[in-house]
Parts: sequence; structure tokens; C-alpha cells
Amino acid sequence: MSELNSDMSQSARLSVAPMMDWTDRHCRVFHRMLSQQTLLYTEMVTAPAVIHGDRDRLLGFDAVEHPVAVQLGGSDPKQLAEATAISADYGYDEVNLNCGCPSDRVQSGAFGAILMKSPDLVAECVAEMIAASPVEVTVKCRIGVDDQEPHDVLPEFIAKVSAAGVKRFTIHARKAWLQGLSPKENRDIPPLDYDLVHQIKRDNPDLHISINGGIATLDAAEEQLAQGLDGVMIGRAAYHNPADVLCQADRRIYGQGTDTDPVQIVRDMLPYIETHLSNGGRLHQVTRHMLGAFMGRPGARGWRRHLSENATRDGAGIETVEAALEYLL
Repeated sequence: MSELNSDMSQSARLSVAPMMDWTDRHCRVFHRMLSQQTLLYTEMVTAPAVIHGDRDRLLGFDAVEHPVAVQLGGSDPKQLAEATAISADYGYDEVNLNCGCPSDRVQSGAFGAILMKSPDLVAECVAEMIAASPVEVTVKCRIGVDDQEPHDVLPEFIAKVSAAGVKRFTIHARKAWLQGLSPKENRDIPPLDYDLVHQIKRDNPDLHISINGGIATLDAAEEQLAQGLDGVMIGRAAYHNPADVLCQADRRIYGQGTDTDPVQIVRDMLPYIETHLSNGGRLHQVTRHMLGAFMGRPGARGWRRHLSENATRDGAGIETVEAALEYLL
């Protein structure tokens, strides 16, 4: 386990955030081709869904995606333990507990960001998960919710959950307002408090602390790492402008490998796309995650427009992708 933890701690120097409806298996394969090292996360999947639902649909992934983590949502320790064991059996490198999502459906299920109000329950959950898991269990959280004072509640939360066995945390450096703000507004309106996350690291030097929220470039990620944090998680920027975030990540963040070229990566995706189509899939299910591949480059608008207009058509195949590439050449 120690070697695994060491490997995953290194992978977690940079990660792409779990994002509902975005970071599905096709997105992750594309991101993995852009960067061999960056840690990738699934969309959040609830523990009851893992236990009772279509597991292959919810948890299936391509072996190329490693290192890859599954994010679970829930607040029942026994359910989370069972879902953790199932997820680990699928081959995930890490199981992450969501204590940060502010969406209404998450609140109604008494999990996500609302768990910031129940550190003892979170400690009980992760203890059960760790006991059931052959791979590392981690937590993604906020700095607080609603009227909580982050400088009071976050240190207590980290202390109780780490005492239960969690050694790696990703902290979204914003409060979540569970009443009055939408999930989208919760990503932008509450002010960022990077200083508090850095203080948590200084106070807990043995913990692996990653920061999330408002970080959109590799330059900004490198700055956070240089200030002593162990990792940086990037969300929407990595999705909407993946080349700028991921093509240089292996060299700049991990000190290995060479930069990737998004044009070549699109070509490298074609066999994967063909396999998906031959299994009954639709082209846009893959290419919707690739629309931002050339953000800021000449021809990017034509690339996006051609795929947006044609990838959803019946029978659309890789020739649609090849035609879209012509705008870049």
C-alpha cells in the first residue's frame, strides 16, 4: 500500500476535477492521451447507484485511463464501504468521497458539501471505506458551508477525518452556500481563500493537500506547488481548454515526457472512436469533449462548428472528425 500511496501522491500533483456530465469515460480517454501523468477522476456516482445500478455503465473504464480515481457520493458508512469495495474491484487507483458538491440533489441525499457540517459522520464513513478498500481513500471538500467560519471548521474537519485514516485531501478554496446560490454560482461567487488552504498544509505537513478553485493555467498550478502545496486540481479550464492545461503537464509538473500535439492526439483518438461506433455508440458522445482542443488556435472556430453541426447526425463517423481537422491544417 505504501508504494501505491507514493505513486498516487505523485500523480496527484495535477488532477482534473470530477465534473458531473463532463468527465465521463470518453472525456478521460481524451485527457489521458493529452497527458500520461495527470490524475483523472470520474463523475461523482452515488453509493446506492453503485450497489443497485448498472455497474458496468457507472464504473466501467478503459485501461488506458490509469491513473484514475472514482468519486463516490453518500453519507451512509455501510453503503459507502460496499460501494468502495465494488469500485476497487473494477480497478480504480483511488476512491474519493465527495464532501464538496452543493447541488440540490446532493443536499436532498444528505451528502456532498452538507457533510462539512458533520465531520464525525465523515470520519465514520471514511473509516468504513478504508477498512473495505485495497486502494487509497481520499476526500474532496470545501472550506465550509453557509454561515460556518472556515478558519474554525476546516481545521476541525481535517483533523477528525485525517484521524480516521485519510491522508490526502483536495480542498476547494471556497465556501458552498447551500441556500441562495446555484451550483454554478457556487463555483464563482464565494470568495477564494487560498491562504487558508496553505495554512492547513503548514499545520499538517504529513498530509497531502491539493488545492482546487479558480486555477486555470499551468503557470498558476506551478505557483501553488512552489508555495508548498502537494497538488493542484483544475476543473473547467482543463475541460474547455484541455490542450493548454494538459499538453505540457507531463514535462512541467512531473518532469518527464514530452509535450503532446493536439492535432496528433485527435488522430490518435480515431481508433478509439471507431471502436465506440462499432459498439453502437454515437460520434458526438466522444467528440463533445474535444470541442475545446484547439482553443485560441487559428481554425478552432471551424473545428468546433463542424463537429457541433455534424457529429450528432445519424451515421456520423471518423470522416467527420477528419473533415473538422482540415480547418486546423
